[in-house]
Formats: sequence, structure tokens, C-alpha cells
Amino acid sequence: MSATNNSIAFTNATLLDGTASMEPRPNMTVTVDRGVITGIAPDAIARIEDGARVIDLAGGYLLPGLINMHVHLCGSGKPVSAGDAGSLMKKLDNPVGRAIVRRILKSSAQQQLASGVTTVRGAGDPLLCDLDVRDAINAGKYPGPRLVSPGTGVTVPGGHGAGLFAQVANTPQEAASMVRSLAQRGADVIKLFVTGGVFDATEPGEPGVVRMSPEVAQASCEAAHKLGIPVMAHVESTEGVRIALAAGVDTIEHGAPMDDEIRELYLSRNGAQLAERPASVTCTISPALPFTLLDPEKTHSTEVQKINGDIVCSGIIESAKQALAAGIPVGLGTDSSCPYVTQYDMWREVAYFAKYAGVSNAFALHTATQVNAQLLGLGDVCGTIEVGKEADIITVKSNPLDDLSTLREVTHVMARGVLADKLRVKHLPELDAELDWIMEQPANLIVR
Repeated sequence: MSATNNSIAFTNATLLDGTASMEPRPNMTVTVDRGVITGIAPDAIARIEDGARVIDLAGGYLLPGLINMHVHLCGSGKPVSAGDAGSLMKKLDNPVGRAIVRRILKSSAQQQLASGVTTVRGAGDPLLCDLDVRDAINAGKYPGPRLVSPGTGVTVPGGHGAGLFAQVANTPQEAASMVRSLAQRGADVIKLFVTGGVFDATEPGEPGVVRMSPEVAQASCEAAHKLGIPVMAHVESTEGVRIALAAGVDTIEHGAPMDDEIRELYLSRNGAQLAERPASVTCTISPALPFTLLDPEKTHSTEVQKINGDIVCSGIIESAKQALAAGIPVGLGTDSSCPYVTQYDMWREVAYFAKYAGVSNAFALHTATQVNAQLLGLGDVCGTIEVGKEADIITVKSNPLDDLSTLREVTHVMARGVLADKLRVKHLPELDAELDWIMEQPANLIVR
């Protein structure tokens, strides 16, 4: 997305810089020029260019834009049955159909931005249309967040996401070929679906059944890593995590309880993962809580899926807590498009992380900004308020370190130096009411 040439100064700001040690710094001015943060200084001595637009925050809080590590842009969060999604995608695989899908993905990306998310890592979307939306945003055709895009994911026959947001690979050779094709098309990351999910589990007590063989996973990772591309993988069982890490997956999405071998796989530098990035887990509590706390008819799930949803929810939380205790990096993502996971509620994932993983509000916010940026390889670009970094900035009225729900309503959003104040969140009131009820429930309903 092209940056504005006009200088902007945020004055009378209370600064939260996104670092692990951040504390509120009142009466600060942050200046932006040509998409980059150019100055951070007390109001009394700040230098503001002649003709710069001045935005007086009246003591409000200025902080880095949020980063959402796990997003499907193809849905709103309304709980609907996927039905025969593969057949639908085949019908849409034409110029008119792809235009429709691009319009849906664009709208979702802009909802993410309007809600304060300035960087999104996609987790797989139909027909490679996320790559088109990313390219259009980068070309300045319309405002949107920075997109780290996989195109469609790679799965196996009967695997999670097959036909909707993943291509089916029958052999390791096919998987490697798909990875190379995605890279040629411009994919920033490769998404694998190593295990099943809650909706495709058929037996109670068996969510996250391993679907992808170690050979297919390893061939995919090797092909991606030869091209310098990281690999993320949907995994919802302990055995799935073991297979994915051994194969070279860089970030485990969702996660499951660990044993000693898995801790070692996360922490070891055995050459399977990309050399410049530690293996990590992306915590996604947002899609798990509705299965556990809402009636099955609301989430359009069966009793078996409800049982398995409870197991996955506990596993995601336990995985995050174990990772933090072991020094394994943890990122945050919402899994937007899942039932009751909107495109505008990253703030809830930050709050859930604090509540259920037992971390401070400051650490949760630090994770959603600087840590997520580092895990995406963007630590030198965004994630903190620092001179020289791209100007990904949000402002809120009160201190999120006291109450993370203040992130629910941002007063200004800037992505790469471009203000996106004309974008507005389009709320789904019926979902908001249920999600607010979930937010009020005590943590001990899940964490015992």
C-alpha cells in the first residue's frame, strides 16, 4: 500500500511502544512522514514540520497496530454450515466467481484494519484470491492491512480444508509441486493441514486426527524452505504436533498439550525449521471457546463435535501455557471465519490470552504487537513504535494495560503511514451479544 507524502503528527499522546517493558509515557508527540515514524519526543520539544496535519489525542493512548497471526478472510463469523464447499468453489472458479471471492476477502481485510489490525497473516482462502487482494492493497488500489498471504493451503484426501481453502496432494511429490507452484504465484507462507479439526472428527474424544503423513509434511516443508518460505500448519493433537515439528513446520497453529519430546522439538535447532526463526505456536482461543461455552445448536455442531471442541479448547490453552513456561515463542491469532469469530475481534483474542493463559495485560498486548511481528520475520518493520519503523499505529481513549477491552474501539488507525479513519467496523450484534457473554464467564469454567 502506497504511503502518503503528507506529514502527520500525533500530539498529546500517551505512548505505549509495544515492547515487553512498556509503560505509559504521557505528553508525547509521534511524527510520521512518507509512511515511516520519524520522531518520538515529549510534546514540549517535539519538532513538527510546517504544514503537517496535527492530530491532538488529548491524552489518549497511542500504540502499535495489532497483528493477527491466523485469519481466513472468506467468512464473517456467522455460524453457518460449510455444506459442500468444494462444489461451491468449483462453481466460483471462473472470472466472475473469483471477482466475487476477491470482494468478500477485501471486505474482511478492511474490517480487520478498521478494528485496529494493521498486519494479517492469512491461513488459507479460496482460489488464491487472498494473493490478489494483497497485491491490490500493496499497489494502493484501496486501503487494507499488510497481508502475509499463503494462497490456498495444502491438505490430503479427506483432510481439513479440502476443496475450500486447501488443495489436495495425494503424494509427497504432489505436495512439493504444489508448494513450488504457490511460491511462484507469490505466496508469503505455506499452510499445511496436518490434522483434522473439530468439525471433521467422527468419534468423541478423538479431535485432531492425523490426516497428513510425515512424508507429505516433510516434502512440503523441504520444498518451502529451499525457497526461504516459512510453513504454518493446522494441528490440534499432540501426535500431530510431533509429526509437524519433526517434518520442519515453523509455526504450529492452535496446538495441543506437549510432552518432553515435543518441547525438545520446539526448542532444538536441528535444521528442520528455517534457520532464522524459532519454532513457535500460534494460540487461537477465539474459535475454541464458543464450542465449549455455547449450546451446540448455536455453533451448528453435534454433540460429538461439542465434546471434541471441549478437548481442543483445553488443549490450545494448555499448549500456550506450557510453551510460555518452557520459553517457546507464542503468537496470537483469531482464526477468523470460524463460528463466532468475526473479522473485527482481535482484541478478544488478546483478552482471552491474558485471562486463560494467565499473563498480564501488558504481556498480552506485547505478544499481539512486537512478538507477532518477530514471529512473522517483520520485527525490523513493525510491531513497536520506534523511529525508522513503518507507521502502523492505533489510538484508543484509555489505557489497555488496565482494561484490554478498550481496544474494542480504536479512534484512529494508520497502516504504513496511511490513515484509514474512513473505514468502519460493521458489527454483527447477534454475535457480539454472545461473545460479550462468553467474555464475562469465569476462567475456571475452562482452566481447572
